[in-house]
Amino acid sequence: MSGKITAVTARSVFDSRGNPTVEVDVTTPGGKFSAMVPSGASTGIYEALELRDGDKSAYLGKGVDKAVDNVKSKIAAAIIGMDSADQGAIDAKMIELDGTEGGFKKNLGANAILGVSMAVARAGANAKAVPLYKHLNDLAGNPKMLLPVPSLNVINGGTHAGNNLAMQEFMILPVGASNFREAMKMGAETYQYLKKVIKKKYGLDATSVGDEGGFAPNIQDNTEGLKLLEEAIEMAGYTGKIKVGMDVAASEFWVEAKKMYDLDFKTENNDGSQCLSGEKLGEMYKDFCKNFPMISIEDPFDQDDWESYAKLTAAVGEGVQIVGDDLLVTNPNRIQTGIDKKACNALLLKVNQIGSITEAIQACKMSRDAGWGVMVSHRSGETEDNFIADLCVGLGTAQIKTGAPCRSERLAKYNQLLRIEEELGDAAVYAGAKFRTPWAI
Repeated sequence: MSGKITAVTARSVFDSRGNPTVEVDVTTPGGKFSAMVPSGASTGIYEALELRDGDKSAYLGKGVDKAVDNVKSKIAAAIIGMDSADQGAIDAKMIELDGTEGGFKKNLGANAILGVSMAVARAGANAKAVPLYKHLNDLAGNPKMLLPVPSLNVINGGTHAGNNLAMQEFMILPVGASNFREAMKMGAETYQYLKKVIKKKYGLDATSVGDEGGFAPNIQDNTEGLKLLEEAIEMAGYTGKIKVGMDVAASEFWVEAKKMYDLDFKTENNDGSQCLSGEKLGEMYKDFCKNFPMISIEDPFDQDDWESYAKLTAAVGEGVQIVGDDLLVTNPNRIQTGIDKKACNALLLKVNQIGSITEAIQACKMSRDAGWGVMVSHRSGETEDNFIADLCVGLGTAQIKTGAPCRSERLAKYNQLLRIEEELGDAAVYAGAKFRTPWAI
């Protein structure tokens, strides 16, 4: 079937935080193919531009009419008539049209370009009469397709929750499962036991959830959060089979003027007693790794604190993956710097940080070639679009982070992975304990 693009349009819809975001429709003789763009809260300063209108009288300045107009006029005119199966050529055309060096997409907006790029991928899969994950696998050079270990964010802190917890996410990873369905069973059961633990210790109001579906008890001690995970894992009967991880999002509490990390950053005019140097914060992480079944730490330092990253990776990187998110922003230039400096050993892959599927695949390949792990990730402002589930399987990244087993915009991704596992049948392989080295599976 022809995959020639005959029409492109866009509209403003809403994300999971009630803010506008971009939805794109790409039409070919095979039908209409749509995609919605996610939005982050704790965004790195080096991310590609999420174009917002800035009109404070509408959506507090967060409208996306400019990005929508860019799709309808500039991008549509440039790609109508192109073959949707030729993802690389279409993404290159949009990047050229934007004209911004370094992947920042400051003219058209990464949200405009990405919406089109994702919808084109769906159209391209249809033109080839294959599932989206298989089409993405072809575009990536056919790495081994794998069902990922889910990294379930079950306690929220940082900018994702209204508690005093500085560190943003506390996660459970069911590495001991035999397949993805069992991994989700283990994760969902542990989540329910965690709710019981939190309710008993802190009261019913402490079981409210943050942006990504994790609980947000009003605790401030990060060690206390890890102890809650351990207790829930034990109650669920999965000690040894479920490990723990963290997304610290340390850029959010880096105090540039003091060159310190303020673990009490949510308290205005605090006394500074919880400010730590990069070295002291690194010692805290080492203690976490020693005392808890820690296997993944994301963004442990500020996005420009390369030295602290490198020291921690050298110290614990053999047993624990150090994941660059704000540090790398899925940008090939930043990734190369990370490789050169030995700053981390894993990439958090967020398609809207770079703004096109082709560049995201390039970022994944660079990381894998360096021997790094790759974790595909959602954003805190999500939609019901489940694109990243297919992306994760197609690229064989072996890891995905898309929230707690709670809130439909999070479950949309997990449920799609269940469908893919069922569709693959005997060919489905769960990454499990080898999630850091999928090429060895």
